[in-house]
Amino acid sequence: MIRILDRARPDILTLRPYEHAAWEPSLERLHANEMPWRATEDATHAGLNRYPEPQPGELIQHLAELYGVEPRNVLAGRGSDEGIDLLVRAFCRAGTDSVVICPPTFGMYKVSARIQGADVIEVPLIKEQGYALDVERVLAAWNENVKLVFLCSPNNPTGNVLDRNAIESVCRELADKAIVVVDEAYIEFAGVDSIAPALQQFENLVVLRTLSKAYALAGARCGALIAHPQIVELLARVITPYALPVQTIEAVMTFTNSTHRADAAKRIKTILGERTRLMSELSRSRAIRHVWASDANFVLIECVDAQAVMQAAIGAGLIIRDLRSSPALPDCLRISVGTAEQNTRLLRAIDAIAATAGDAA
Repeated sequence: MIRILDRARPDILTLRPYEHAAWEPSLERLHANEMPWRATEDATHAGLNRYPEPQPGELIQHLAELYGVEPRNVLAGRGSDEGIDLLVRAFCRAGTDSVVICPPTFGMYKVSARIQGADVIEVPLIKEQGYALDVERVLAAWNENVKLVFLCSPNNPTGNVLDRNAIESVCRELADKAIVVVDEAYIEFAGVDSIAPALQQFENLVVLRTLSKAYALAGARCGALIAHPQIVELLARVITPYALPVQTIEAVMTFTNSTHRADAAKRIKTILGERTRLMSELSRSRAIRHVWASDANFVLIECVDAQAVMQAAIGAGLIIRDLRSSPALPDCLRISVGTAEQNTRLLRAIDAIAATAGDAA
């Protein structure tokens, strides 16, 4: 057993997982208490009357090829969120263990920890350095009860890629001490390689990927947790036996084939062009105090009057993300890059309030 698994909950290490109905597709199924007939107008290939294969071999092979890893390194789940939840449940004892997060960052790390009853240690990113990772403080925050360190790169909501050397330094220094989880939900928009090849160097590294963003499959709810095979095996004991619906499995196999990968690349290129336009035009607006550089499919802005910008967007039939509840992000909003028409509509609405403010002055 790899040493980092010593950090998992002892009861999970000895857990006997649920024994789902055997998967024997060559035999007719009279063993899983299913209905033998399809629902009327069920057009799926596998049939919704049948339970899906747990961790379908074809899907795992497909995701492994998509992300450039071995199938034994992959656990499929419902987006990145399920991977986060599984890690917290498998490694953190309620009322005892902790996770480290680096705010401002994705909110589900804290939510999943709190649901499990784990403590949350916050080590803020360094705003003055473009929200860089504070390696020294992350390492100083570690104690015997810290089981997981969550790093989001590109980070949500700031949009920046974390320094690869900084992440590897955390992995190296916390080897055998904590799992380092690198959430790469937005990496397809960043023009940088995944850190997943570093799995060969760091047994405590876990990488999260999702099909929700670059592959336009947010509604399908599918993601991949990529890790050492023994970590994958441990988490497979905890995941629900039929986590992925038939429709999700079939959608992923269809919409991430070679043709759709080419389509995704074209869409990403368009998003990147629109991101550049948004950042450029917003930076010139008198309504915007600061536009943060982005490696993702969104842009973080600091407003002179965030409420006015929110209302201007709503008036243009658009909704953007209000981040003002975060102490680290006063007057800040997050804009997902939309179509050229949507972005133009938003920019015009913001220009209108900037002009009004200028007239009032």
